[in-house]
Amino acid sequence: MHHVRPPAARAVLRAAVAAACATAALLAAGPVRAADAPAAPRLVVEIPGPEQGGDAGSGHARVPARAGQSAGSSGARLSEAERAADGDVVKLVDNGPTGDRLDVVVIGDGYMAAELAKFHTDAQAKWAEVTAVEPYATYRNLFNVWAVDAVSRESGVSGDPDRSAVRDTALGSYFWCEEIERLLCIDQPKVDAYVARAPEADLVIVLANSAKYGGAGYNEPSATLGYEGISTASADHAKSGQVAIHETGHSLGKLADEYFYPGVPDYEKYTGPEPAESNTSKLSADRMARQRAKWYRWLGEPSPDGGAVGAYEGGGYFATGIHRPTDNSLMRVLGKPFNLPGVEAMIAGFYQHAKAVTPLTPTDRTLRTAHTAKAAVPRLTGTDGRQLLVRWYLDGREVKRLAGRTDVSVAELRLPDLRTHTLSVTAEDRTPSVRDPEIARTLRSTVDWNVRR
Repeated sequence: MHHVRPPAARAVLRAAVAAACATAALLAAGPVRAADAPAAPRLVVEIPGPEQGGDAGSGHARVPARAGQSAGSSGARLSEAERAADGDVVKLVDNGPTGDRLDVVVIGDGYMAAELAKFHTDAQAKWAEVTAVEPYATYRNLFNVWAVDAVSRESGVSGDPDRSAVRDTALGSYFWCEEIERLLCIDQPKVDAYVARAPEADLVIVLANSAKYGGAGYNEPSATLGYEGISTASADHAKSGQVAIHETGHSLGKLADEYFYPGVPDYEKYTGPEPAESNTSKLSADRMARQRAKWYRWLGEPSPDGGAVGAYEGGGYFATGIHRPTDNSLMRVLGKPFNLPGVEAMIAGFYQHAKAVTPLTPTDRTLRTAHTAKAAVPRLTGTDGRQLLVRWYLDGREVKRLAGRTDVSVAELRLPDLRTHTLSVTAEDRTPSVRDPEIARTLRSTVDWNVRR
């Protein structure tokens, strides 16, 4: 998991506490719920915060990897026409080759064959919610979005409108997971069977055909399919998009939760080692600045989520002994933006999967005088109008007159001899939202061609 955890024995083995009314149950249970004696593989997922209130999350639960039989069945009972539609892959957003883009796979559950058009509309609407939030808004052209059609026998999902409702669905989605009404779990092996149909999934979103509030964050990377995590969300609830974005803070940004539990035993004070995540620290602002550690480069700067970046006490579930960069970022409160360190971490996560330049002219052959080297550079869509810096090099020396272009003919290079030379194009993102030199070095891509007269 990409979260700050209490010492392992407490975090993983804490006994389950039954959920009663929302606030009392969450305070009683603490950040982690565990089954008494799991008989099958179980996964740790994040619980969304209560519908009424701003908390982005409510800790974690251990849930079955597979949904029970009552929560869904296989597609064996689909009609011939339903089977023909099941598993179709549609590219909703096309920004380039899968190897050079961050590929988001959206799968719907509880959509019958006649409702697949609604699923596509829901998927596009949910992605629009995601890309309305920075830094997604600026970097939306780094993403491809695929919809995989999963045909369910019945419309809706189990647990909606109440826990007695059982639906026969493709992915076995169900509310009331681990007795928590808003925890929307899925059958992960069934999800993976559909994910495998889409090319090179980097991130997965499961949309339940429901207007009920709920979701879950499956933030462990897939060992077999390689995606960073699964976010589940209700397609027709206004807050579900925020839940999904928060979960990508974990899966893509590797960010810790910034919420905490005042007054909960064992979570009064953090006493563990310095957290690995970039947005929580044991250090005060003064010590952070002196040691040049964590988010020290952002200290004192005004942050999109309000206030200035500092070291605010409380985070990673603990009320004291640990600090977060700002008071109320999206990693603590739904509806808020990422804070400045969070934006930096998200951009770093984007570029782990996306490249700043893609060759349109093949690179596996030598280009001659009649040929043109062409490349595609994603257009940024931020309000400041900033774009990637494009430069061309011949044998490692910059040809400054070609700066900013995305195509160059070999003839205009004026090659001095008959030898084979190397033509390179580099695209670099010099965003002011990244101050860490280690991250900045990853925001650059280069493509090479062999060229000769």
